[in-house]
Amino acid sequence: MPVKVSVIVPVYNPGPYIEDCITSLLRQSLPPDEYEVIFVDDGSTDATPARLDALAAEHPHIHVIHQENSGWSGKPRNVGIAASRGEFVMFVDNDDRLGDEALERMYDYGVANKADVIVGKMAGKGRPVPVELFRRNHPHATVATAPLIDSLTPHKMVRRSFLDRTGLRFLEGRRRLEDHVFFTEAYLRADNVSVLSDYVCYYHIKRDDASNAGFQRFDPVGYFTNLREALDVVERYTEPGPLRDRLLRRWLRVEMVERMSGRRLLAMPDDYRRALFKEMHAVVVERFGPGVAPGLRPGQRIVAALIREDRYDDLVAYAEWEAGVRPSAVPAGAAWRDGVLRIDLGVEYTTADGPLTVPANAPRPPADGAPRDVAEAASWLAAAAEDGFETAAVDVIVRDRESGASFFQPVDVTRERVPAEAGGTRLRLRATAAVDPAAAAGGDPLDGGLWDLYVRVGLGGWTKECRLGPAPAQGLALPPAGIVAGRVVLPYWTQQYRNLSLDVDRAVKSLGLHRLTPADATVSAETLTVALPLYVPDSTTVAVRLAGASGRAVDRPALLTPVDGVHALLEAGLPLGELRGALWRTELRLSGGRAVKLPLLLRVGRGPGAVEVVRPAPPGMLRRLLRRARRLLGGVRRARTTATTRRA
Repeated sequence: MPVKVSVIVPVYNPGPYIEDCITSLLRQSLPPDEYEVIFVDDGSTDATPARLDALAAEHPHIHVIHQENSGWSGKPRNVGIAASRGEFVMFVDNDDRLGDEALERMYDYGVANKADVIVGKMAGKGRPVPVELFRRNHPHATVATAPLIDSLTPHKMVRRSFLDRTGLRFLEGRRRLEDHVFFTEAYLRADNVSVLSDYVCYYHIKRDDASNAGFQRFDPVGYFTNLREALDVVERYTEPGPLRDRLLRRWLRVEMVERMSGRRLLAMPDDYRRALFKEMHAVVVERFGPGVAPGLRPGQRIVAALIREDRYDDLVAYAEWEAGVRPSAVPAGAAWRDGVLRIDLGVEYTTADGPLTVPANAPRPPADGAPRDVAEAASWLAAAAEDGFETAAVDVIVRDRESGASFFQPVDVTRERVPAEAGGTRLRLRATAAVDPAAAAGGDPLDGGLWDLYVRVGLGGWTKECRLGPAPAQGLALPPAGIVAGRVVLPYWTQQYRNLSLDVDRAVKSLGLHRLTPADATVSAETLTVALPLYVPDSTTVAVRLAGASGRAVDRPALLTPVDGVHALLEAGLPLGELRGALWRTELRLSGGRAVKLPLLLRVGRGPGAVEVVRPAPPGMLRRLLRRARRLLGGVRRARTTATTRRA
């Protein structure tokens, strides 16, 4: 078979962190004879070379190239390209992993859309990844129609003939941002770029030891020298004007403004951030024309202006104020409706002094220029929030706690202006999110695991995320677990911070069934009926298992029927003739073999109609009864021993 995809993995001393990468490459849905993996060992000094050689000996589609250390990832990727035989090449880092269907989906999508570059949806585990780019699929994307420029890491699939036609290769040597240079040029020269957003293709993972190359502190002079090379590519392949300004704005925003903002700036040692500031000031003055900074958001424009005007101390003061600006998302209600969990929430931006308040007649921020001081900056941004309030946006995101996979949920938003007690106006947003477990993962059902809810708020000069929570001080009752799309979905408050999360298919012991009593169950006409605190949108087929003390088990089909939105009626036929003269534990058996114990015992006598539902004794009571029985048995034994001694 022709090789469809060549996966190129630069390797340098990954230690055990390469194992997840290897596992994901072996688990691909694409048949092994349709893809190859090329590990380029860049002079590793740990046990990795031997591990890779053994792997290649076992799997014919895996190849290993050993070379002397080159200093960075550029040369290993180029060596891999030269050795590749695939129609496409896919770049993967040795401490990341792929989704199981990533190669197959990206290849098919690229072929269907005649793409030169395919960008697969990314999930970040402890690492930032683009968000806006992956709101939807972009089968035919350009830098003018989609935020491609937000994704410049190398983890993409590229058509091999495109690389040969353009001669595009990675810059080599010990340097930074070689991927920026490569993919900026790729985007600008490709006939088509396709963005696949409905499946997580790539998991970008922060190592436990934080030794990923991207987390190491860099030399500011070298870094911004390399950054200028990416700017050179933009200028080489675009004409002066709005598009060029928008592309250059990406480096001003991401590599400079965001590094010099809020908590991120304040976390750096002063000498290091001063060195960064000096190099940034030089780039801003040299390379960014008058059309670049005005396209930033108001708060970002303030930071950019302070960098350009060389006002380091004012920048730090602004960062200290801005670090206290954050969104607050308070849950106001949650309920199941038509198989969908609908969550009401209230959203507002706050500062260190309380809710963000817009003063009357606040001055508007200019398109360019820095404020005199922090007070003026705060006034400018409050006014910007007021001006943009009608377009303020609220997104609700479900994020897998284990993998970082994130998916936007449908949201309805309303806006209200509320007079503040001390004067001025507060800007409040009300939203209702619809989380459908059958389609919440980009059209697919949620996988089993813990899913945290995040709220992304765009207002005025900011777009920031926060958790949905904490639970209101006065308390908010959450709906019961739901059995939806074959999954058990339990809304719950996290223990430490009281934020709202979803447990999918894990919480078999925390579904509230422990509160059942015999009064919730009846046995009539050989049918067991139990009212359960569970939500089901429609009648659902399950099973009931009856387990006897002898180890015998009886499984019976059962039906769950919705009652009132918070209860379901469980009905199961009982073969009483087979159950007579025994005590039976009861379990609810769900799809996928998940078992949920019910705190109810079925006592079946030997006579007709002798059936009773009882609750087992609490564990503490059982222990007390057992200790009492042991004491009584010990007393009997001592009495027998005494009687035997007397007779002797």
